Amino acid sequence: MHWAYQIAERLIQKYPTKEVFTCASGISPSGSVHIGNFREIVTTFFVVKALESMGKKTRFIFSWDDFDRLRKVPQNVASSYERYIGMPYSDVPNPFGKGSYASHFEKEFEHSLLAFDIEPQFIYQNIEYRSGRYIQFIRTALKKRLEIYDILMRFKSSSPIKEERATFYPITLYCHVCNKDTTTINSFNAELEIFEYECTCGNKGSQALSDSNNIKLNWKVDWAMRWMVEDVVFEPGGRDHSSATGSYNVSKVIAKEIFDYKAPDYAAYEFIGLKGTNQKMSSSSGNVITPNELLNVYTPELILFMFAKYNPNAAFNIGLDEDVLRNYSEYERYLSSYIQGLLKDEHLIHSLKLAGANRSMKQPNFRQPNFSQVASIFSLIGFNTDLLHTSLSQTGEKYTIEEITRISHRVAHWMNDWNPNRLVSINDEKNTLYYNSLPELQQEKVKQLADLLAFEPTLSGDALMKNIYAICHQDDKKRMREYQKDLFRNVYQLVMNENSGPRLPLLISAVGREKIIELLTFS
Repeated sequence: MHWAYQIAERLIQKYPTKEVFTCASGISPSGSVHIGNFREIVTTFFVVKALESMGKKTRFIFSWDDFDRLRKVPQNVASSYERYIGMPYSDVPNPFGKGSYASHFEKEFEHSLLAFDIEPQFIYQNIEYRSGRYIQFIRTALKKRLEIYDILMRFKSSSPIKEERATFYPITLYCHVCNKDTTTINSFNAELEIFEYECTCGNKGSQALSDSNNIKLNWKVDWAMRWMVEDVVFEPGGRDHSSATGSYNVSKVIAKEIFDYKAPDYAAYEFIGLKGTNQKMSSSSGNVITPNELLNVYTPELILFMFAKYNPNAAFNIGLDEDVLRNYSEYERYLSSYIQGLLKDEHLIHSLKLAGANRSMKQPNFRQPNFSQVASIFSLIGFNTDLLHTSLSQTGEKYTIEEITRISHRVAHWMNDWNPNRLVSINDEKNTLYYNSLPELQQEKVKQLADLLAFEPTLSGDALMKNIYAICHQDDKKRMREYQKDLFRNVYQLVMNENSGPRLPLLISAVGREKIIELLTFS
């Protein structure tokens, strides 16, 4: 059974009377949300879809942890922003325009999710905290602060320190003057619920808990509290949160002992790598590919399929090299078999469904050209979509401009930005040097092909290919295949200085019969 359906079944068995299954994910808007972070939300998305397919009502929430502090300035943000370190993301100015730092990166990611039809309920934690919604739970955490300290120390190798325990507070208090978290709480009157604090900026003061909109629970307490508030039954987390002493196991105990709530079901997910590196993607390091950037190369359903087919605890790399051709070819093959009802692998069938392949089945006229086919000729015709449309039509492949554009734009971006070695062009002049280096028999085959094109101008598609194969006909099948291989290689060399290329009917249609004849004629 597919992993998402396994989780869904486990949730149904665990909560048999639950009317609404709340599934959560969340990210801190520390910079551009990358495709590794995307696994956080897409894992939850797949479990939600699996639950819904089983007839269950769901609530899919996504928390923006934008009341967290700015910890580090990413490479694509001016170093002058270091002066804002310690302030909530929601209060740091947008380095790229109007609004806040948080809203810029939040809206960037939210917009990219629309392409995948992923539409969770977004919760902005700076709004929730400042609205006073969590005051009663902050009060609980403060009353039980020593118990929280003891829980935290259970997961550490060091011994508790009496003085540290006495001054421990499970909260962050942003200074009213500098708006940074560089404050120290000197005392808390539990009866009057008043803090005395001082900040490194020089500010000193007191404030009542009931009037506070500048207090945030520390991460592991905050996570446990929000599970309870939102009644979360499932939330994934990264491998770094999943160790024996990681955030999930700590928060799990805090949820039970402090907030009297059973922690949600959990799935640990592995990190996504970039092909050719062993580095974890990180917004602050600049080693990132965002969903928007990936959408320039891959269709939304193919991206979802790549994530759906791997268990969350399986690491994999995102390839933007020759892997693109392999990934498209694999997806196109599976989708075709699925639409025809020929695919038998249940895991792949569920992966395709979760990726949105059902939309293709509901649109019986849905078609799009093969990615590698378009890639084989698009640069030859100067990335001209109209010429591509004509070339495909002449080989019997009928597509609308819209269907072609959906793939051709991605082919062009992939070649120009990620794989320029794939850029090829038609030879301006005859490659006489290469032709003269060929054995006489191979020269004769080239001449026969040029004559075929000249004297049979109406042949195209499969009929043309049949006649091309006939040029190399031999009773000895092995020798015939060698002749065919030699002829194709020689044509590609003489036309475009490459050892391989598109199917000859498509190449002839794209380049033009007269130009091909000219480049293949040497007498």
